[in-house]
Amino acid sequence: MTITQLVRHKLNRISIDFAEFSYVRPSLSPVDNRTASGWIFSDLQKRLMTTSKRVQDRSKKKRIHDLEIVTEKWKIASKVLFVIELLKKEPEQIMRLRELERYRQQINLQKPHKVSDFIRKSPKLFELYKDQKGVIWCGLTQQGEDLVAEEERLKEEHSPQLAQYVTRFLMMSVDKRLQVDKIAHFRRDLGLPYDFRNQWIHMFPELFKAVKIDDVEYLELVSWNPAWAVTELEKKLAAGPESDRPPPGLLCLPFPLKFPANYKKIFRYGGQIEHFQKRPYLSPYADPCDLSPGSREFDKRAVAVMHELLSFTLEKRLVTDHLTHFRQEFKMPQKLMRLLLKHFGIFYVSERGKRLSVYLTEAYEGSELIEKCPLVLWKEKIQNLVGYRGRKKRLEMFNEFSDMEDEKLFEDEPNGENAFGEFNNEANVGQLDGALLTDDEEMAVAEEVYNAYKDSS
Repeated sequence: MTITQLVRHKLNRISIDFAEFSYVRPSLSPVDNRTASGWIFSDLQKRLMTTSKRVQDRSKKKRIHDLEIVTEKWKIASKVLFVIELLKKEPEQIMRLRELERYRQQINLQKPHKVSDFIRKSPKLFELYKDQKGVIWCGLTQQGEDLVAEEERLKEEHSPQLAQYVTRFLMMSVDKRLQVDKIAHFRRDLGLPYDFRNQWIHMFPELFKAVKIDDVEYLELVSWNPAWAVTELEKKLAAGPESDRPPPGLLCLPFPLKFPANYKKIFRYGGQIEHFQKRPYLSPYADPCDLSPGSREFDKRAVAVMHELLSFTLEKRLVTDHLTHFRQEFKMPQKLMRLLLKHFGIFYVSERGKRLSVYLTEAYEGSELIEKCPLVLWKEKIQNLVGYRGRKKRLEMFNEFSDMEDEKLFEDEPNGENAFGEFNNEANVGQLDGALLTDDEEMAVAEEVYNAYKDSS
């Protein structure tokens, strides 16, 4: 036997042995065989699901019920705020109803639901009328116009604070500049005016300036302010005037943790969370270039950056897509969602709606924001007027509709799915899964949190 034949024989023998090892199992009937295979696959899938870091695979028992309610409420109000913003852009704050049809996707209004029905659900904010040519128009009521004027006044008063936040954004970035298009993603969350590109960014030349690099518009830092290179967490925990604080460097401040009452037992497991809290980390305003991606120091600094960004927002909440746009500028990990889910005592990710939202848990008590700035209180006024179900008034018609796009515009409102009412806690709360945990489930969740923190220690 030649050497080639000998090697081939050995390889065949190994293949046969491996095949025999792989397929040795008790003789089962076809039905039992399918049952066993299904059980093995189900058990494997269950193990993989418990270690996954995808928000869709997260246990329903880990959802924070109160913050899901917050998401549901503002999901409704945001559609109305979008229509108000469209009307504000018009010279006379009115728009043809047919033009509003182009924004179905942004309003998230699926056919056959009608835009006219959507508008008529908030008669204290919007009104519909028809001109002499039969064209239907949408405009703001007097109360709606008063609220728009109030918002403009509040944004003007909030502008100096907002300029500080935008400057601190630039101070945290690696190159001390950010694309204007990316800042626009935070516009509503920060309270920036809708025309901030044309006017607002030029109002503070001593802080930042607009520059163009390769036909891309950037906002660039003009001067570094040492008094602003202090995190919101430092301001809460540190004593003494800001001028006495050292330059940004290593911090050893614990992040506030807020778990639901059902999660309190996690503190019994080996002190891993306490170990994470005591580990020093680099300030978001310090140079992170020497940190190695994937290291514990790198990840904890990323937690500090996200904590700081969320602290700047009006409602201490952001769409996760907006955070991922800044991974390179702020030196954050590629798998940002995994980090948010891992530290769910600091952050909470809600998956309700088409886009995921991340909350700063310390900022909420139940479903209420603890500290509400005037712009948040203004939004709550809008929320209270959304879905008002008063008696519908029949509008006077100057003549018969010529280009009638909705023949049943002024008929009785249907009670179907397009009924746009305010969020009813009692009716919808039951649909939010995972409000309470049993003792066994609580222990399982606690072990999962322990393992997550153990991996990072």
